[in-house]
Formats: sequence, C-alpha cells, structure tokens
Amino acid sequence: MGQLLFRESGMSQPPRLFDPALIGSHLARRPTRDNFVRDLVFEDLADRLGAYMRDFAKAVLIAPDVDLLPTTVATASGAVEFTPVEAFGGSDFPDLPDGELDLVVSLLHLQAVNDVPGHMARLRSRLKPDGLLLVAMLGGESLTELREAFLGADIAVSGGASARIAPMAQVRDAGGLLQRAGFALPVADVETHTVRYANAFALMAELRALGAANPLVDRSRRLATRSLLTAAATAYQDAAGDADGRVRATLEIIWLAGWVPHESQQKPLRPGSAKVSLSDLLKKD
Repeated sequence: MGQLLFRESGMSQPPRLFDPALIGSHLARRPTRDNFVRDLVFEDLADRLGAYMRDFAKAVLIAPDVDLLPTTVATASGAVEFTPVEAFGGSDFPDLPDGELDLVVSLLHLQAVNDVPGHMARLRSRLKPDGLLLVAMLGGESLTELREAFLGADIAVSGGASARIAPMAQVRDAGGLLQRAGFALPVADVETHTVRYANAFALMAELRALGAANPLVDRSRRLATRSLLTAAATAYQDAAGDADGRVRATLEIIWLAGWVPHESQQKPLRPGSAKVSLSDLLKKD
C-alpha cells in the first residue's frame, strides 16, 4: 500500500510506490474483462448499503471496469443511482465537484494509491457535511500464498528476491486512515475469503484481469521467465493445493466507512462530564 502520509503544505511528497499508468495499461491489454474478485466486492457493497436508512441523492462509484457494474443499488430507504467513475482512467484524481456529493464509494482502488490519506482527504472535500465515504481495498493478508511462492521461486531460479506482489494495508492501520483524512465516526472491518482456482496460472490471470499484475514503480524490469513461473506455480501447488488439484488463495477485503463531520452526529462525552462515578456504581449491591 502507498506511503501513509497526509499531504500538507510544506511537506515533502510521498514516494511513488505504484504506477497507475501501468495498471491502466494492464487493464487495456486484457483478453477478457470478467473478474470474480470485482464482482464479489460489489455484491458485498450492495449488502452493506442495504442496511443504511438514508437517502443518497448524489452518489459516485469509483472502481476498475466500472462500466460493467450496476449503477443502481438499494438502501433500506430507497434506490441509489451512482455516477460511475473509472478508477484507473489516466488521472491521479477523478474530476468531482466540491462539496456536492452525499456518497462516494471506492472499490479496489486505494490499495494502488500512493498517498492514501491525502487522496481520502480530497474525497472528503467532495462530500457534503454528513456525507459518507465507503471504501473496499485489498488487505495485507491477501495473496500471501502467491507472495511466498514467488519468493521461494526467485531465490531458487535467480538467486535473489524481487518485489512481485504489491504491499497492502493492514487492518490495524486502516481505521486511522479515515481519522487522518478528517472523517468522523470511522469504522473498519474485514471480509476474508478463501478462493479456489484451477492452478496458480489461473490465479495470475485473474490478477492481470484486475490490473494488479505487479504495479510497483520499483519493480524488476526483467520479464518473468518460463522457468520462474513454473517454479512459482509448483511451489504454490505444494503449499496450497487441495486433493482435487485446485489451489487456494486468501483474499482479504478491508472495508472502511467514514462520515464528513456534521453537528447532528453523535459525539463522545467530554472527560470528567459523567454524572455518576464508577466507584459509586461498584459500591452498590
């Protein structure tokens, strides 16, 4: 995941870990736009929005392949009509109006953003007071099997290790991102899925379809050789293969929800404002 620095006047720019243009290029060259992971996350979004008793008159959905996703999702109080925005459309930040939106949803994008708190703060500025930001991003426990398989294969084939799987956020840090970006009532939770593929090559193809095939700026410029890929696939099969020949992959989705501050929102009590002390309560039978 990108360097977790909030961009402020006078502060140095965070380092560029990810190459969004490369991700866009990967997406454009895919033989197919089918993607199980994208569709799985959108189904989870629909379930989550269904629990909100709230009208969102102006809503934006930012996602890869956003034109393949539905533009209408139901909440507990009615339908939400999304304006779709392509996540990797060539610009660092989408062209959104300031302070006019009720809801911004970002799916499978922020794990490839270099300045995550700064990006989230810019999203906050596009929301009205009491507007909601919902984020789904790949978490740090995702693809651990593939990461370890490539590490062992690199050492065995070339005698050294190269970064081939992008770093991702840990859930323990995710809630703090919302607070640093200025959101109130932050919530972070995780959905962990075990996904099965025919083999490691099928998993790699799925990652390419998501545009996630090694988007690092500081990546090896040498193409992965057939011997390296074969070694990685063999190591993967040995470590995470099932009796039927298929392989398992861990997919961790971190969900974040935060609201733009508003006077109507619940606020914590001031320290010392309690009317009854804990010691008095403990004395009672």
